[in-house]
Amino acid sequence: YHSTMLSRSTCIAILLALALVADRSASFTSSFLPSNSRSSQRYSSSTSLQMAIDKLDPSETALVLIEYQNEFTTEGGALYEAVKPCLDKYDTIANSKKAMDSARMAGCTIIHVPIAFEDGHKEISGDFGILQAIKEGKTFKANEWGSAFCDTMKPGPTDLICKGKSGLCGFHSTNLDFLLRQNGIKNVVLGGFLTNCCVESTMRTAYEHGYKVYTLKDCCAATSVEGQEAAYAHTFGMFSIPTTSDEIIGAVQGSPVSA
Repeated sequence: YHSTMLSRSTCIAILLALALVADRSASFTSSFLPSNSRSSQRYSSSTSLQMAIDKLDPSETALVLIEYQNEFTTEGGALYEAVKPCLDKYDTIANSKKAMDSARMAGCTIIHVPIAFEDGHKEISGDFGILQAIKEGKTFKANEWGSAFCDTMKPGPTDLICKGKSGLCGFHSTNLDFLLRQNGIKNVVLGGFLTNCCVESTMRTAYEHGYKVYTLKDCCAATSVEGQEAAYAHTFGMFSIPTTSDEIIGAVQGSPVSA
């Protein structure tokens, strides 16, 4: 990866800039809400956390794991240093592994949603935004180490792998909705990268498709802790039930954890 270090550094800088814009946007939007609306939104988030400990039927529940690939998860990956503060603060990988193993053992459907691009990133034609940053950084190239699943989160023999992701939303351009419907899924539990990008995009679409959506704060990572916290405070509760790995594990095992 050293031969592309300069371009990957540029990629990380662009991602960090985008994260800062997202943080400021959240604050800007919040400033236009009446104070009682902001209080209501915070109350909604806290009650959502309580809802997350209800029992979930494993046969109707899927854990959707977004982009647990070396570029994000592993030292040497192009974006590892950018997300490392979140990985360290929330113990993202260990919690994700715990959630994956426990959900699989309980009988939930496990779906991995990787992103990958062919040589030259010809799939991307825009000249701005996060996809352009990926193209410029030459990251997530198909059949290379950077786009491979990290060792800790490799799919098991009974897991499903979503195909076709070359954008931000886990549904757009992929077979994710097909996999969910074919397996009778009603509850979608989300974890992965980036919190305020692909995870949030997938969360919004899952919500609009009518799934009951749960998002795992301690199984996600953004390019800044501030970006992670802003997403959790301002958007998670609008489109999902914010929760944690322990709460979901208790819910699918039939032993809800007290909030």
